Amino acid sequence: MIDKLSWITVYPEIVLLIMACVILLVDLGSKTPQRTGTYALTLLTLAVVATMEAFYAVGGQTIYGFGNMVVSDPMGNWLKCFASVATMVSLVYGRPYAADRGMLRGGEYFTLSLFALLGMFVMISGHNFLVIYMGLELLTLSSYALVALRRDDATSSEAAMKYFVLGALASGFLLYGLSMLYGATGSLDVNEVFSAIASRQVKHQVLVFGLVFIVAGLAFKLGAVPFHMWLPDVYQGAPTAVTLLIGGAPQLAAFAIVIRLLVEGLLPLAIDWQQMLALMAIGSLLVGNLAAVAQTNLKRMLAFSTISQMGFLLLGLMAGVVNGNQINAESAYGASMFYVVTYVLTTLAAFGIILLLARAGHESEEISDLAGLNQRSPLYAGVMAISMLSLAGLPPLVGFYAKLGVLQALIASEKTSYLVLAIFAVIMSLIGAFYYLRVVKVMYFDAPHRHNAQPISAPADAKAVLAINGALILILGIAPGGLMTLCAQSISSIIKSLGA
Repeated sequence: MIDKLSWITVYPEIVLLIMACVILLVDLGSKTPQRTGTYALTLLTLAVVATMEAFYAVGGQTIYGFGNMVVSDPMGNWLKCFASVATMVSLVYGRPYAADRGMLRGGEYFTLSLFALLGMFVMISGHNFLVIYMGLELLTLSSYALVALRRDDATSSEAAMKYFVLGALASGFLLYGLSMLYGATGSLDVNEVFSAIASRQVKHQVLVFGLVFIVAGLAFKLGAVPFHMWLPDVYQGAPTAVTLLIGGAPQLAAFAIVIRLLVEGLLPLAIDWQQMLALMAIGSLLVGNLAAVAQTNLKRMLAFSTISQMGFLLLGLMAGVVNGNQINAESAYGASMFYVVTYVLTTLAAFGIILLLARAGHESEEISDLAGLNQRSPLYAGVMAISMLSLAGLPPLVGFYAKLGVLQALIASEKTSYLVLAIFAVIMSLIGAFYYLRVVKVMYFDAPHRHNAQPISAPADAKAVLAINGALILILGIAPGGLMTLCAQSISSIIKSLGA
């Protein structure tokens, strides 16, 4: 572990920032409607950054830089690598959709995506309250602009306004909570805050007061109940290409700041934030699954599905510490990391199908629009079925092992209350299976509508990425061990640094 000014901790961020500015300037001279040059340069940038992060992650070293304000560790490096790949896949799926709706008249779609990714990088690497907040604001401001990218569309503008107002409120909660912790501990450094709280020389009431606001802000970013109000409206109202950008990779960054703040910084307060996470998990599983059953819009259904999936993620996060003991931490947090990575992988495929089925003048986002899809394209129907069944948690798909890992972490705690939560989660999953299986039934057993009888066409790169995406969901379900081990090892370096 190195604790000094170290530029190596921010090389990928520097490359991403420089290339985002270069792409913005290069795009000024682009005259093609498809923005081919900008698109290719963006994908090349993302590939280079993902490779750099993978190289750092394989090294397995934890390096602090800039006075401990940023950290480069295996968990952060892998999450940034996966976020880069997720953004790349989102842009591949979204370019035809964006071109058909005039969203590529300028290069903002690509450059804002890169700046949003830069915000995620800063969030994931941040080891100081201000750095984490700066990354969060860069991500959210870029996301607001992306949602409002179709300026002539009233629905998108309304979704952007809702997102902005509620997002600003959540950011205020988080910032107020962080300021309370700063006032109580006298430091913005995550490690120093941990040491100050562990010393038990700070008033517990002040810490818990700040903790409540921090958990509320984090819950909004995750889309957990009761801070989920924005999710269905924004998912449905935003252009689908943007919905995928804000519903995929940012979940990885949200998971990272939960680990940085609650585990690395506030672990001595685990008994307090575990109770909050438990209530939010129960609410998310209940509201997400029950509300999704009533939806006819596929994007809105997937939004409530996301809420329920975040409930499972919260269960894994709260199972890491049992009665002040961290013996379960590596398996529980590793299972949570595995869960969020595989969730993003599956979400990419599901929204990719919605994007590739859309055409000029028709969104194809109602569940009924998928009627008879298997007759029109067995590939699309197969990938969508794999995605839905994985989200439902059916074997041998990767979603089953993601849910199983979280449930095993709960049961391993040997607490009766956690066992009850595991049983509740299984019951909610059975309810959730209904609306996922309904989509499969519509694709394979319903007759296609007349307006959907047109042949399906998509660029070769999107088709290839879609096939790989679907295959990974199946392959990682059959052989999940490698990714599970990677997640557990990434978390173990953090647990060791805490003295567990």
